[in-house]
Amino acid sequence: MSGSVWLPPGARPDTMPGIPRQRTPSWARPDPVDALAERLDDFVAAAVHPDEIAALLESDGMSDDQIRERYGLKNSFALAEELYERVERRYPEPEGPVHDPWQVGLLGCLLRGVVFALPGFGYVLGAPLMTGPRDFGLPAGTIPLLAGALVGWTWNQGLAHRAYSWLGLGDRAAAKRSLLLGAPTGVVLGALAALLVAGTGDMTGVAFAAGQSLYLGASTVLLVLGRERALLLALLPMAAGAAMALVHTPSTALRLVLLLGSLLAVVVLGLLELRDKQRRARGRQPTMGPQLLSSLPYALFGLGTGVLVLYAALDNALAAVALTLSMGPSEWLLHRFRSGSLAGLRNTSTARAFWRTTVTTLVECLTAYLATLLVLGLAMSALSPGLLVLGVVLWTGLLLQSFGAILSATAVCCAAALTQTLALLTHTGDPHWVALIVHGTAAAAQAALVCALLGRATAHR
Repeated sequence: MSGSVWLPPGARPDTMPGIPRQRTPSWARPDPVDALAERLDDFVAAAVHPDEIAALLESDGMSDDQIRERYGLKNSFALAEELYERVERRYPEPEGPVHDPWQVGLLGCLLRGVVFALPGFGYVLGAPLMTGPRDFGLPAGTIPLLAGALVGWTWNQGLAHRAYSWLGLGDRAAAKRSLLLGAPTGVVLGALAALLVAGTGDMTGVAFAAGQSLYLGASTVLLVLGRERALLLALLPMAAGAAMALVHTPSTALRLVLLLGSLLAVVVLGLLELRDKQRRARGRQPTMGPQLLSSLPYALFGLGTGVLVLYAALDNALAAVALTLSMGPSEWLLHRFRSGSLAGLRNTSTARAFWRTTVTTLVECLTAYLATLLVLGLAMSALSPGLLVLGVVLWTGLLLQSFGAILSATAVCCAAALTQTLALLTHTGDPHWVALIVHGTAAAAQAALVCALLGRATAHR
């Protein structure tokens, strides 16, 4: 076997003494960067920037000298950029169903709508108690009531925003403190407004307005704290008495007992809720909270929408009832819009596609709300074009408010309220046509704002 070399079993020629080592050509050796990319594939694929990969490499203790020796690149950032380029982007889907914070129950929203509407029965029971001359052609005591209501709506809208802001920061103690201080202040302001408007006239309307202010303050506390069911139970005796009054005229004493009994129950429930929460929260450290002036636009929004609804109520009281009842479905549909917009963010890949999805969701939710208002208006014989247009103003205004575009919504609603007030004071045109034109303009302006502002993905953070 001349010319051959005997090898022991398992021996390789390039490892035997006296035989030169065979080097693998550079083109045949595996690329160490590819090997590293394969090992870190899941992390690199999910990275949104090379710096994330560089941070991982450095956390693994890989120095720049090691990187130069092993991979032929100058540092961790250069290696990270190379890995980022070689691995295709893949973002893992979240495990389980996607969390949607805007999913709420329809029944709870409907309950809030009923709670919003039930206080109207108090006016049915109390109207016969207010005797005296008519004010500007309105029933006795109406002007003080309206003044107190407007002040109460304005103040409590701002108060509710401030309390919700504290709740959003996780400081329930501060939210309860703001309610404990703010609600009585609103009661005093509402009663003073009614007294100033009444002057030296009949005080029955002022007394009723004071009770109305007291109810608005206490009910704001319960609604902010999520005690709708307790508020409903407190109002049921009064509502039942008002329903019975449609069949049998109750005595004055019974009217007073029902009105004052429900009012006392609401106030006691509010005080107990505040006292209970304050006791639980004792000893907690205060946190930095929202600026006081940040609630002012919300208060003015309450004033503007309150004026618009009051004008509708003066024209047809049942229209105001329909609008109030529709606030429950309105709240649910606002959440549906937020939920649909969140799904659009997940399922669309371009700004134009997201805008189309948002506008489609907006049209669907607004149509559903108007259908609800249409049914309520028909049921109460209060349907009119003006009611539906005003519904658009209220719903789009609340939608803008829920996205934080409160200045736009407040400007439009307050401008509409001021324009309608000036038209009525100067007897400019037919009041029905003036209302329709004013509401239509406000509705178109707010719809355009919704499409312009909420069609941007950044508005849905």
